[in-house]
Formats: sequence, C-alpha cells, structure tokens
Amino acid sequence: MQTFPTTGPIPATLILGDGIGPEITRATVRVLTALEAPFVWEERIAGMAAVERGEDPLPEETLACIRRNTLALKGPLTTPVGGGYRSVNVRLREEFKLFANIRPARTFVPGGRFDNIDLVLIRENTEGLYVGVEHYVPVGDDPRAVAEATGIMTRYGCRRVSEFAFRYMISHERRKLTIVHKANILKKLTGLFLETALEVAEKYKGRVEVEDRIVDNTAMQLILNPNQFDVLLAPNMFGDILSDEIAGLVGGLGLAPSGNIGEGAAIFEAVHGSAPDIAGKGIANPAALMLAAAMMLEHVGRHEQSVRLRDAIDRVLREDGVRTRDLGGDVGTEAFADAVIRRL
Repeated sequence: MQTFPTTGPIPATLILGDGIGPEITRATVRVLTALEAPFVWEERIAGMAAVERGEDPLPEETLACIRRNTLALKGPLTTPVGGGYRSVNVRLREEFKLFANIRPARTFVPGGRFDNIDLVLIRENTEGLYVGVEHYVPVGDDPRAVAEATGIMTRYGCRRVSEFAFRYMISHERRKLTIVHKANILKKLTGLFLETALEVAEKYKGRVEVEDRIVDNTAMQLILNPNQFDVLLAPNMFGDILSDEIAGLVGGLGLAPSGNIGEGAAIFEAVHGSAPDIAGKGIANPAALMLAAAMMLEHVGRHEQSVRLRDAIDRVLREDGVRTRDLGGDVGTEAFADAVIRRL
C-alpha cells in the first residue's frame, strides 16, 4: 500500500469536476489551506470540462498526473445517461485498480429518525456486474430485442477487498463485519464473494465478529435498526445501492464522502453527482467533499488534521446550525466554508 512522508508537502492531483464541482472543490481547498494541510495541488481536467475542449473525457495528461502523485481529490463528474462517453469514475477505478471503495456514514445533523449512526460500507470497486460486459441480441427486425450482461468476480479480487476490510477494521478498532451477498440465488457469482470473505475471516477469528446477510434483508434491516451494523462488506453493485441507502439515514448524499483505494493510488471524492441544475448559484453543499478531504488526510497519515477537520464540520452543523439548503438551512457554499474555517 501507499506510504507518505510524515512531515512536509505532499503532491496531489486536483480535479475540479463538472456542474457544482468547481464551487465545492474551491471551497474545500480554501478550508484545507486554513487547516495548513500538506497538499500541493496540480490541477487537471476530466469529464465535460475535457470534452468541451475537444479532448477525451479522461485526458492522458490527467492520468499521468495521478500516476505521478498517486493521490487525488476529485469533484463530481457528469456521466451521460444511456449514451455518450463511458463513466470517467469507472475508468479511473480500472486504470488505477482502485479495488476498495470506503463509504462512511455518520450522524452530523441530529433530529432524524435515527441518531448516533456510525457506519462504514466497504464496497468491492472493480468487479461484478459493473465490469460493463454487455450486449444486445437481435431477434427478427429488432436489433435490441434482448439485452445481456455478464458479472465477473475473481477469487483474487474477492480476497483482496476482504483482506482490506479486515485490516481496516483492526486499524480503526471496529467491532463487527457484515458480509453482504445474494448467494441464495447468484450462487456462483456472489457465492464466491461470500466463500472467500469467510475464508479470510478465519485469520481474524476472535478479533472481529463476523456475520453474513442476504442483500435484500440487509436493506430492510438498515431501515429498521441501522445501529445493529458496524462495517459492511459488499460486492460492487450491492455496495453501490446500499451505500446510498446508508447516506439517506444521515441526511442524504450531501454528507456522504468516499475514498477509492488501490495498491498504488487513492482518489477521494463526494458521492453525489454534479447537479448541473444548481451549478453557478453558490448554494451547493461542500460538506461531503470536505469530509472526503478529511479521509484523504487520514490516508496520508495526518490523523490530527483529519480529526480537526471532521470535528469542525460536525460543530458547524450540530452546534452552530450553519447548514446549506439541502440540510434545511439557508447558507451558501462559501458561507459554509467560512463557518468551517472559523471553527478551525
């Protein structure tokens, strides 16, 4: 895994993103500057910003910059629905083998249906049905009469993300891992995931409590009693769906950060999309990207700064009541950043 210097500057790639991306990314960088975070930014483009310049949505210059720095903070990127270019996010995961996606969810805004939620979902990030192996089968005059998709899981990929999950639990002193699957129906595809994760679990017996649950039951139990869970480990598509459900338990995607981790690179981002309908209005919530930056600080070993940033965001939301519109408040992007800087 990656190693970083304990003191001094750390080069990192910065991708502003599409839609609201530039607004929330610049606000986050301003907060990081106030925190005296170690990152020295190299700004690059991707997504619509690259397409509008007549370039590939993921330019080689951007890829080279991430290869060189092995670390990036990324604003949301637009993915066309149904056509157009392939998801840049998926291409980045493939290019840098970002096999583990970490999605923490914590209660920052009290007063919802549940309080004191503190969950982490670890999602396998490169395999399963999201490999994109799909095609149409023509029947008669209909060239798209049948659509077929193939899900691919490897024992190597299942073991790699399982090992990561258990290491994460030990280093973060978490108590219980729930392995999510659909091995009652997809007996081979997700059966391999379950089987391999349970094999890895044997090495951690007595140190980590382990259970397994079918994905649909997991989805229901998260709504009934989320506090029965601690860390969840899921295949790619199940993890994608459940992580958004978990974000809904703590106020929505505006408070949902994520880290995409590989052996030699890591990219941190907010989970939400580019929200072009509110782009340029100065009202977007930057909290998720700021929380992703806190994850990034933790990843490079700057734990004290990571805790300071997360606590500042928590106090702004919980104690100061400074919130953007999606969280029931009335402040804008820059005003929220100002509040976090005051707390720092």
